[in-house]
Amino acid sequence: MEHMEHGHRYDDILYRSRPVSVRHLPMSLRDRAAQFSPFAALSGHEEQINETARLTDGRVELSEEAQTELDRTQQWLLDHLFQQPTVSVTYFIPDSRKSGGAYQTVTGIVKGVDPCHRWLLLADGRRIAMDEVLLLKLCDAAEKAE
Repeated sequence: MEHMEHGHRYDDILYRSRPVSVRHLPMSLRDRAAQFSPFAALSGHEEQINETARLTDGRVELSEEAQTELDRTQQWLLDHLFQQPTVSVTYFIPDSRKSGGAYQTVTGIVKGVDPCHRWLLLADGRRIAMDEVLLLKLCDAAEKAE
């Protein structure tokens, strides 16, 4: 072990070329780098925490007076569809992943009302369940211009 005496332990292999396997192709740099990428032991855990923390609104129960007013507005729309009235509708969208949901307000021209299935159809193709409507307001000419 004379190499160890002089402090040059690996001199015999230091300047040799790297061995190349005849069986295995060299790994691409991308695959080699992937071996050292961060490991996520709990994959999906952060998304689950974010989903749990996401807030939803509860559905508001309409008073009898508010329900009567909503029914009156719906009847007016049925009687005046030929005028293509513009309405502002605030309605509840149930959340598909957890209890509750969110309220959304849209404005559009009423194309149709289905009193049997209780649908409101807007000109943009949106179909809104009347059972989810919180507020249905007729828009006047000034609001239509906006």
